[in-house]
Amino acid sequence: MKTSTDRILTTHVGSLPRPAAVADGLFAREGEDPAFDAAAFEAVVAEAVSTAVARQVETGLDVVSDGEMSKISYATYVKDRLSGFGGDSPRRAPQDLEQFPGFLARQASGGGTPTYRRPMCVGPIAVRDDGPLNADIANMAAAAGRAGPVEAFLNAASPGVIALFQPNGHYPTQDAYLAALSEAMRSEYEAIVGAGFVLQIDSPDLGVGRHMMFKDLPEADYVRACEGHLEALNAALANVPRDRVRMHVCWGNYEGPHHCDAPFETVFNLARRAKVGAILFEAANPRHAHEWIWFQDNDLPDDLVIIPGVIDSTTNFIEQPELVAQRIERYAHLVGRERVLAGADCGFGTFAGFGPVDPEIAWAKLGALVKGAAIASDRLWKSR
Repeated sequence: MKTSTDRILTTHVGSLPRPAAVADGLFAREGEDPAFDAAAFEAVVAEAVSTAVARQVETGLDVVSDGEMSKISYATYVKDRLSGFGGDSPRRAPQDLEQFPGFLARQASGGGTPTYRRPMCVGPIAVRDDGPLNADIANMAAAAGRAGPVEAFLNAASPGVIALFQPNGHYPTQDAYLAALSEAMRSEYEAIVGAGFVLQIDSPDLGVGRHMMFKDLPEADYVRACEGHLEALNAALANVPRDRVRMHVCWGNYEGPHHCDAPFETVFNLARRAKVGAILFEAANPRHAHEWIWFQDNDLPDDLVIIPGVIDSTTNFIEQPELVAQRIERYAHLVGRERVLAGADCGFGTFAGFGPVDPEIAWAKLGALVKGAAIASDRLWKSR
């Protein structure tokens, strides 16, 4: 995994705003539109990946992704690759939104939340079609090759987050379901790393799961359940080197109260048990921007890098680069400048066709991230 000894590197969480042609195609495929042309859509996605990678490089980002162009969302995409999913599943509103029903109703009626199909597990989980994964790898390899010497990563869902959004309706126990997901996702994880890319595991279940999947559990039971998620993940990563994997954790990429979010200490201490070399986490939004202070009294494991979010993914404010620099420097002074990369709180295209941030503003925010990292680098290295 790329690090630097002379400047702060920049990256993001993975998803980027999808062009209209991509979003339209994803919905046509999702809705099984008889007019959907799979071959033509593959070409649309390949072009979108190439454009997204080129723009990331042009913006100045050091570690880039395919923008998750081929996926309708970061967790439910697996239904197109694994067998055992079908139908739809009941929705459970986050606990924080339940406590403000007026706001929840406004979000639902005003299109503030996505309404995609979330199938349940209704049969044995197994790899059904590796074509979509192979296409993602090929598109990213071609785009990165044209972009030049950049490090690239591809996202993959953790067993736990799959279980969060696609509940078990087949296996006798949750542990059995997680074990099946672990075995099925193993090949995706290994293929991404085998192709030369960094693997990013998306595991918001450790954070947002507290006020969704586990909102009715006592704290100790929530932690034990997350430990089961991590056991399943680590089993799937058994053959993958730790330093080729990074993990994203968050408390939900939506504008809302977030006053029911689990404490940073709980979520980070869970995440650090994963077999990963870096952890990306929210650090810019008003609910979590203060949590850098935790590192004042807690040591970072020697084999771990942190990638705090220093720009918010739910607001159209473009961060002042000086503020971005200050956020970066707080972490650098606490854990060491070589062990910090600068990132975003979450993705800018978590769900296709949905996003609170205007696409062009999202790119401007990423530009502010790059400028802020340059300011911080100057103060952390060049001025000394």
